[in-house]
Amino acid sequence: MKTYLEMNAGPAIFQLGIPALKGLPDRLFARARSSNLLKTGSFSSLVYPDPRGELELRREIAGYLSISRNLHCFPEQVFITSGYSSGLGLALRVLGLDGKKVWMEEPGFIVTRKALELARLSVVLVPVDAEGLNVGYGIENAADAALAVVTPGQQAPLGSTLSLRRRLQLLEWAVSSDAWIIEDDYLGELQLEGRAAPALASLDEGKRVIHIGTLSKTMSPGLRLGFVVAPAELTTPFSEVAATLAPAPSPVVQLATAQFMRDGHYIRRVRRLKRLYSAQRDALCEQLRMRNTEWIKAGLAILLRLPDGAPDVQIAREAMNFGMAPSPLSAWFATPAWALPGLLLGVATAPEPHLATSCCRLFEIIDRYC
Repeated sequence: MKTYLEMNAGPAIFQLGIPALKGLPDRLFARARSSNLLKTGSFSSLVYPDPRGELELRREIAGYLSISRNLHCFPEQVFITSGYSSGLGLALRVLGLDGKKVWMEEPGFIVTRKALELARLSVVLVPVDAEGLNVGYGIENAADAALAVVTPGQQAPLGSTLSLRRRLQLLEWAVSSDAWIIEDDYLGELQLEGRAAPALASLDEGKRVIHIGTLSKTMSPGLRLGFVVAPAELTTPFSEVAATLAPAPSPVVQLATAQFMRDGHYIRRVRRLKRLYSAQRDALCEQLRMRNTEWIKAGLAILLRLPDGAPDVQIAREAMNFGMAPSPLSAWFATPAWALPGLLLGVATAPEPHLATSCCRLFEIIDRYC
């Protein structure tokens, strides 16, 4: 966890988890925010806001998900949070699975793993391959698990998409075992290879999937906005927990975001980001092709393979001195015996004018260690 926090102190070149350094279209969002200050004026400020989130934003998110993620839901199923971690905490409180087993991707997001441990769940590490989470391994080793947490759209950090075969197998296991699935849809529609894979929850006829999304990757992490889509049967317990332990963030920010989406700015921004990220990824790939190195595309990152035993954490720390923040692959593993060395280079924070210089400096550092 310490390494994760250290590597996310940016913004910096190659940093994961944040949008393009150009940032949010400030003027448009400021205009939306100003116009919505009137809606939360003197009378409204004397009334406690809906802990589930502002209805206007929940409607916009429900509509957007039906188009972009093929996930059809009612606004009553949408709960506004202050980001992914907040949504995960809300879901774990609702499920109340203290002491039960949970499948966790290996490698996987360290924040998720830490949250599951703090919720006093017994984490069962399930390996990931080219088809995503190895569901068969999970069933063979912990069929009695009560929960699985997955990143099916683009596995974090390896970038693989959970195959249709594995999706159906996972959903079948959840129904037959009376288990739950938390879908971390952290990149949503921001998938650069063709049309984005639909949300896992869109296939969920058994109503076992809790879908968690965030606006951090498309808007700004500073907004602290995310959402949860709960199965219809869980809307009451989600409402109760939200009201008592995890109310939604600032109504002004929510209403401004709702207007930003309603006016069409959000979907246009997502399309612009996809074009920008594709161009930046292509430019980064071109830089890497000029060097004798092994790499693969991994979602919104390029995974740069390093020789066995290479100190990727040390390399990443030294790169920070030059304004770069590649993420060391080994830090994503919970099991040292399974850990592989490598560097994840975020493409969202890799503007083309800086690429050649940044890559030269990075490879100078790598050459000193490898």
